[in-house]
Amino acid sequence: MYVGTILCWVSLFAASYTTKVIQLVALQGALYAIGGSLLYIPCMSYLSEWFNRKRGFANGAVFAGTAVGGILLPLILPSLLSSHGPPKTLRILSIATVLLIVPLLPLIKGRLPESRIRAMGPTPRGRGNSEWTRSMSFWVLVVANTFQGFGYFVPIVWLPTFASDLNLSNSIASIALALLNCGSLIGRLATGYLSDKINPWLLGLSTLASTSAVTFILWGVLSYNLAGLLSFSLAYGIVAGGWSSTWNGFIKPLSVNDPNLSTTLFGVLLFSRGIGNIFSTPISSALTSLDSNSTTSFFTHAFDHSEHLGFDVGGGKFEKMIVYVGMCFAGAALIALVGWGMDAARRHRSSERQAGQE
Repeated sequence: MYVGTILCWVSLFAASYTTKVIQLVALQGALYAIGGSLLYIPCMSYLSEWFNRKRGFANGAVFAGTAVGGILLPLILPSLLSSHGPPKTLRILSIATVLLIVPLLPLIKGRLPESRIRAMGPTPRGRGNSEWTRSMSFWVLVVANTFQGFGYFVPIVWLPTFASDLNLSNSIASIALALLNCGSLIGRLATGYLSDKINPWLLGLSTLASTSAVTFILWGVLSYNLAGLLSFSLAYGIVAGGWSSTWNGFIKPLSVNDPNLSTTLFGVLLFSRGIGNIFSTPISSALTSLDSNSTTSFFTHAFDHSEHLGFDVGGGKFEKMIVYVGMCFAGAALIALVGWGMDAARRHRSSERQAGQE
C-alpha cells in the first residue's frame, strides 16, 4: 500500500509536466491505475479477516469511500482548474493525495499477526479451494457483472456533456455529477447492509432491473431539463452504485474462512467489470456519432411529446447511447434472473436431500 501511494503521487505529479497525450495516458492512466489497485485490493483482503456476519455492510462502506471522493472532487476541481490551470491542479491533487493517505496507512492492517498468517493461515492463493472454478452460479454472476460494467460507467463519463447540451453551466454539471456520487454513497451503504440479510441474487436482480428502468424513464424520458437531470443523477447513483456492494453475498459462501480466496474472487469480479469500463467509452462515443433521425422519430412518436424528452437532447445524439445503457442493465438483470432460478433450484434440491436423510 505504501508503494501504491508512491505510484499515485508520482503518476499525477509527473503527468502535470507532460506535453504529449501518450505520456498522459501512461502516467495518469496506467501508472495511477496500478498504484490505486495496490492501495485498494489489500483493503478488500483485510475485510475478510475482520468481518464475518456484517461483512457485506463493511464491504459497502469501503466501496462508499470512493463515492465520497466523487462528491467532493467535482465541486473542488473546477475552481482549482480555473484559478491555477490543469498542470498546477494536478500537482496540488498529487500532494493532497499523499497527505491524506499516508497518515492512514499504519491504521490499516490484518487481524492476524503476519507470522501467524504464514504459519497457520489459509493456503496460498492458487493452491487451495478450487471449487469456485466449477461453480456455474459464480460464472453466471461474472457474465451479469460484465454486462453491468458495459453500461455503468457511460452516464458517469457523459453526464457533463449531456448537461452542456442542455445549456447548463459547468457548475451545474459538476453538481449533477456530485449528486450521482452522493446517491452512490447511499446506495452502496444500503445495499451492503441488505446483502447481509437478503439473498444476493434477489438483491442483485432488483438493483439491475431498477437501474434499467431509471435509465429509460428518468434519463431517456424526463431529463430534458435541470430537474429531470438531477433526479436521474441521484436515482442512478442509488440503484446502480449499489451493485458492487452485493458481491460479498455471492463470494462469502464460496470462500468460507479463506481470505486469500475471497480476495481472488473480488479480483475476478473487478476484472470482468473493468472490461466493460474499458470498452464502454469507445462504444458510447461511436453511438453518439451515429445518425439519430430514425430512432429519434420512433421515441418522439411513441411518447407523442416532440423535443420534450431526454432522448431529444443534443438533437437526439444521446438516444442510442441511453438505449444501449438501459439494455445493458436489462440484459444483466435477465442473466441475474437465471442465476436466481439456478440458486432456488439448488436450495430446493438441498432441502429435499436433507429431508430424505431425516
